[in-house]
Amino acid sequence: MADWKRGLRRVLYPAYEARLVRRLPESLPRHVGVMLDGNRRWARAVGRDTAHGHRAGAANIEPLLGWCDEIGIEVVTLWLLSTDNLNRPAGELEPLLAIIADAVDSLADQRRWRLNPVGALDLLPAVTAERLKAAAEATRDVDGMLVNVAVAYGGRREIADAVRSLLTSAAAEGMTLEQVAAEVDVDAISEHLYTRGQPDPDLVIRTSGEQRLGGFLLWQSEKSEFYFCEAYWPDFRRVDFLRAVRAYALRERRFGT
Repeated sequence: MADWKRGLRRVLYPAYEARLVRRLPESLPRHVGVMLDGNRRWARAVGRDTAHGHRAGAANIEPLLGWCDEIGIEVVTLWLLSTDNLNRPAGELEPLLAIIADAVDSLADQRRWRLNPVGALDLLPAVTAERLKAAAEATRDVDGMLVNVAVAYGGRREIADAVRSLLTSAAAEGMTLEQVAAEVDVDAISEHLYTRGQPDPDLVIRTSGEQRLGGFLLWQSEKSEFYFCEAYWPDFRRVDFLRAVRAYALRERRFGT
C-alpha cells in the first residue's frame, strides 16, 4: 500500500471510530462471544509460519477486551481452541497451547478482568490446564469484566458434559432415573453448562469471512445475533468491532420469534 494511503488512514480512522462511538445506541450487548478465526490464513498471506499467526492473534486479544470495556460490555467469551483443534499435528498444537497459556497469563497479570476457563480442560495437557486454572484463581476477586476463555471447547461436548453433571448430581442426591427424567428441562441443563449463571451471548462475532457457527456456544446462542467480519483475526481492528456492535444495536431483535 502506498505511504500516502497509510497516512490518510491514520488520520481518518480515529475520527471515524470516534463518530461510531458517539452514535452507538443505548441497546448494547451485555455478553459478546468472539470466534477468533483466521490466524493460520493470515500467516500464510504474510509469508510466515503458523506459530507467527497464532502469536499475532494472541496479541490482538488485549485490545479487544479494552474495546469491550470502553463501551460497558459485561461478559466476553473468546473461543481460542476447539476440541477438534486438539487433533492437529503435535508440531502445531504444542506451540499453540503455549501461546494460549502465555496470553492468558498476561491477561491475568494485569488484573483488569475476571478470567474463567470454559471447556473440557481434562483433554488438555496437565500443565496447560493448571495454568488456565491458576489464571482464574488469580483474578477471582477482580472487579472487572468477566472473560470466558474457551479452550478445548466444543458445543456438543459442553451439552454432553452438562447432562453428565446433572445426572451425577442427581445420583449423589439419591434420585432414581425415573425421578431425574421427570425433572429434566431446559433450566436444569442450563444450570450445568460451563457458563451457568451468566447471561446468554447477545452478539456473536466471527472473523475471517467464515459464516458458520462451528459449534460455538450451541446452547447459549439460540437467540443471539451474529456478525461475520471478512478480516482475519490478527487484522481485526477497533473499527471492525464498533461496526459489529453498531450492526447489533440497529437490529430489531426477535428472540427467535
